[in-house]
Amino acid sequence: MKGKYIVKRLLQMVIVLIGISFLTFFLTYLAPGDPATAMYEAAGVTPTEEMLENTRKSMGLDKPFLVQYGVWVGKCLHGDFGESYSKNQPVLKLLIEKLPATLKLALLSLAMMLVISIPLGIYSAVKQNGITDYIIRFLSFGGISLPGFLVGLILMYVFALKLRLVKVSSSTLGFEQMLLPAVTLTIAMASKYTRQVRTAVLDELQSDYVIGARARGMKFNSVLWKHILPNAVLPLITMLGLSFGSLLGGASVVELIFSYPGMGILAVNAVKTRDYPLIQGFVLWIALIYMVVNLVVDISYSYVDPRIREAG
Repeated sequence: MKGKYIVKRLLQMVIVLIGISFLTFFLTYLAPGDPATAMYEAAGVTPTEEMLENTRKSMGLDKPFLVQYGVWVGKCLHGDFGESYSKNQPVLKLLIEKLPATLKLALLSLAMMLVISIPLGIYSAVKQNGITDYIIRFLSFGGISLPGFLVGLILMYVFALKLRLVKVSSSTLGFEQMLLPAVTLTIAMASKYTRQVRTAVLDELQSDYVIGARARGMKFNSVLWKHILPNAVLPLITMLGLSFGSLLGGASVVELIFSYPGMGILAVNAVKTRDYPLIQGFVLWIALIYMVVNLVVDISYSYVDPRIREAG
């Protein structure tokens, strides 16, 4: 049954990728400007009309839309996402080069978020309506409300400019350069997850099996760690998958603020320079990673929750 489910999900992924590829290509096709002109502008060359005409023919821009789309999809299936106008390098090579930096930032942010949000969420639920609970809820609400670019600028001003504890930019990609961007991303995520953990634990605390266990004389800590937490954490697995995908594709603003050499800043620069092949490749690349991560998360459910495994 699990094999059939995986095959079904893979077929769904293929359909979604086809839809995303069509929309991406269609939107870039409708975008203002001429790809041939954009390519010469990125290279700093002033082309003649004859050069533009020859370039359009060599790029296949004189063919109908569906023909252009079919040729592009065929190349993508062979791992050829085209050449970047601004970098004069294969798009796939650029994406692979930038992926490790974004992965490191995403994983560090998720790890920091879990270390902060799970203990605070549990403690806030256990101390419901106490002073500590109100403080944690207030801080988490503030963390969710603050925009990421503002948090990043404040952290940069305090820790890099005033206290000089960290460097904002460096020639090497080390922990010090990753710290402030990771903290910026962590603040919003930790605030959100703290509230989610608190809600999940409160729901479990009111369950009949918890009331029954307490009535039979089981210690609260034993009930909390052995029964409440495993059930409360299960819904967060899906959120982790979604957050990981969002970090890979949605950390562009934070990467831009801190000049972090990841995929986000690559995508922003591609939009600025109208680098259509790089934009198209980035969208497909992120969509594929996002769907693979969510597939892995869904499959992991059967190992985390025996009820799902038994139900097939």
